[in-house]
Amino acid sequence: AIPIPEKFSRTFFSHSLHSLSLWGINEQSLFPFPFSPRFHPCLHLQFCKKPSMSNPSSSWIAQFKPGDRVEISPHDRGFRGSWYAGTVVRREAKNTNRYVVEYDQLYEDESGEKLLQETLDWIQLRPPPPPPEKKVQFKFGDEVEAFYSDGWWEGALTAEHSGGKFAVFLRGFEEQIVFEEKDLRLPVQWVKGKWEPRFEQVQRENENSNCSKEVMKFTQGMQVEVLTDEDGLKGAWFAATIIEPSGEDKYLIEYKTLTNDDDTEFLREDIHACNIRPCPPEIIVVDGFKVMDEVDAYYNEGWWVGVIAKVLINCNYVVNFIEYDEKITFNQADLRPHQDWLNSKWVVPSDV
Repeated sequence: AIPIPEKFSRTFFSHSLHSLSLWGINEQSLFPFPFSPRFHPCLHLQFCKKPSMSNPSSSWIAQFKPGDRVEISPHDRGFRGSWYAGTVVRREAKNTNRYVVEYDQLYEDESGEKLLQETLDWIQLRPPPPPPEKKVQFKFGDEVEAFYSDGWWEGALTAEHSGGKFAVFLRGFEEQIVFEEKDLRLPVQWVKGKWEPRFEQVQRENENSNCSKEVMKFTQGMQVEVLTDEDGLKGAWFAATIIEPSGEDKYLIEYKTLTNDDDTEFLREDIHACNIRPCPPEIIVVDGFKVMDEVDAYYNEGWWVGVIAKVLINCNYVVNFIEYDEKITFNQADLRPHQDWLNSKWVVPSDV
């Protein structure tokens, strides 16, 4: 599941809620879920139309044919966060987006005589990822997928051993295992029919140009978003204010939503400029999001990267957080189009 910070505060909402009440907007309309406030710094306005049922082509849906080679993401307990090789047998019915697939190395029973077949939603399938364009130099802390127990499992590289071997902590097994380099790969995402690097890879590939060459300068009082490495918060961006420079390419920042252990004041930290960015520019979404759109979801006081998995009624969406293998329903007011801060400019994923 997505980590939940132990300490957080909604103090900064109080004055805004009072003002909004004068407009006839009550707290319940803003906070339908106890954890999901919709008024926040770096506010992004959204407009929503009802999803069109008469024009299903407005949302991208992957199409597979019998015999297509695929990777399968089982949702059974104990298999989440893994991808297994298989083949499409057939579409379940003519007008559905569910497919019967057969695994290459999973069997119906312990006898191992008959390969397992399942009927799954299209979003649980993808083509086999292409091989990397160049040799990957794995390093400590990399997010990887390791081939283990007949499938590819998400993990983090924790150590490098002699002989081209690496220790990887597999989240699904809660165990550290040593792998040969040939059994590791960098995770990629299948988005609207294209392979795209995961967020961690975009960061990794741009790390040198963003940090070692030229670092953006921030000024006192500037409103920013901060990426923290703290356990339970890693991967999310949090609203903050620049207090003052605190060293070479470092700044003392004050979070707008995270508080100290005593809940007496907002948390302050020294953060490297590489993990600070301006607030993203506002993008007005008029027609709503579509399946497979990459979004940021406001959850537990921060912005988390996810993908639209399902369009519901009343401007609600099911968002798939791939890194945590978790799906959560959000209203559109808690979502914004995902943008990346690369080389001192904002780009959308399709431009990366």
